Amino acid sequence: FFFFRVTAMEKKLAEYKCSTNEAIQLKLVRFPEDLEDDSTTFNPEYSHQVFGDDEVAFGYKGLKILLYYIAGNLSTLFRIDYTSKVNEKFDCVEADDVESKIREIIPPGFCTNTDDFVSLLEKEVNFKPFGMLLHTYTVHNEEAGEDITYQIYKADMTCPGFQEYHERLQTFLMWFIETASFIDIDDERWNYFLVFEKYNKDGATLFATVGYMTVYNYYVYPDKTRPRVSQMLILPPFQGEGHGAQLLETVHRYYMSSPTVLDITAEDPSDNYIKLRDFVLVKLCQDLLCFSPGKLMQGFSQEMVMEAQQKLKINKQHTRRVYEILRLRATDMGDAEQSRSYRLDVKRRLIGPYKKKQRELAKMRRCLRPEELTNQLNQIDLNMQHEQLEESFQQLVSDYRRVLERLAQA
Repeated sequence: FFFFRVTAMEKKLAEYKCSTNEAIQLKLVRFPEDLEDDSTTFNPEYSHQVFGDDEVAFGYKGLKILLYYIAGNLSTLFRIDYTSKVNEKFDCVEADDVESKIREIIPPGFCTNTDDFVSLLEKEVNFKPFGMLLHTYTVHNEEAGEDITYQIYKADMTCPGFQEYHERLQTFLMWFIETASFIDIDDERWNYFLVFEKYNKDGATLFATVGYMTVYNYYVYPDKTRPRVSQMLILPPFQGEGHGAQLLETVHRYYMSSPTVLDITAEDPSDNYIKLRDFVLVKLCQDLLCFSPGKLMQGFSQEMVMEAQQKLKINKQHTRRVYEILRLRATDMGDAEQSRSYRLDVKRRLIGPYKKKQRELAKMRRCLRPEELTNQLNQIDLNMQHEQLEESFQQLVSDYRRVLERLAQA
C-alpha cells in the first residue's frame, strides 16, 4: 500500500515538472501586435546555467516564463504565468522559486505588466545604435521582397547608456551559449561589436538588435596586442542569413588596419564558430599571391604564414587550415596522383598529435611491460590510428567542401 501511495504521489508530482527550455518564451518586439503573435516567439537552446542540468522547473503546471524585449534598446518585460502550482496538499514539497532565478540574470528596471511595456515601445523611435559605424550591408529578404539594411558598430563602456543596454543584451548568452559567462565591464580592454537592422515604423527609421561580439585585447610583449574573440551571438530570428560572417569579417578588417595588432584568435571556439571562421578567412586570403594555385600545389610555406599574418592578422594555425581548403579547391581529386599528394599532406599534419602520444606510450611501456607485449600493443594502436586518421581526414574534407560551396555562392 505504501509503495502504491509513493508511485501515485510521484506520478502526481511529475505533472508539476516543466521543461524550462519550453517554458521560457523570448520575443523581440517591434509593434504592439507582436505581443500576441506566436510566430515571433523563440525558445532557448540551453537553460542549465539558470535551472540546473535537468533544465526542469518543479511546482507548476502550464508554466510560461515570458521574457520580451523591445527590439532596439532591449527594455524588458518579465512575467510568469501558470495554470496551477503545488500547494499545501503536498507535504513538504515546495515549488521552485523561478522568479528569483531569472532575476539573478536580468538587470533590474524591467516591466512586469504589458501596458508599461507598450508605452516604452512608443519611445523606441528615440533609440540609436551606440558607438562608431564600421560597416553597412544589405540582405535580400524573400518574404518582404526587398533588401533590408544592416549596420555594424563598435562600442565601448564610455558610450552613454551602453552599459545598461549591454547588461540587457548579455542575458541572451545564458540561453544560447553553452558555457556563457558575463564579463567584467570595468576592464577597458574589452571591445564590443554590434549588429543592427534598420526598419521603418510609421515613416520613421528605427533600429533592431541583431547580435554582437565581445573581443578582449591581450597585451603581447613588447608593444603589440592579440585581440581574442570571447563570445559571439546572432539572435535566433536572424540566424542563417549571413550576419555572423559579416560581423566576423568586419571585426577582422577593423583590427587589420591597426599596426599594433599581432593576430586575432578566439577563446574556446565552438564547431560552428570554426566553420564560420574558415569561411571568412578563406574569403579574405584567396586573393593573396602566396595562395595562387601554383604555389598551393608546392605545399604549405613560410611565405603564406608571413603574408597572412602581416596583411590579415591571421595566425599560423589558421593559415594552415586556409591553405588546406584552398589547396583542395585547386586539386583535381579525380586525379589519383593529385588526390594522393593532397591526402598525404593533410594527414602529415593530422598525425602530429598521434606521434607524440605514441612516443609517450612507448616510454611508459618500456618501464611497465616486456618487449614483445609492447610491440603487439603498438601494432594494435597503429591500426586504430590509421582508422581514426582516415576518419578525421574524411570529416575535414567534407567540412572544407562546405566552406568552398559557400564561397562559390558568396
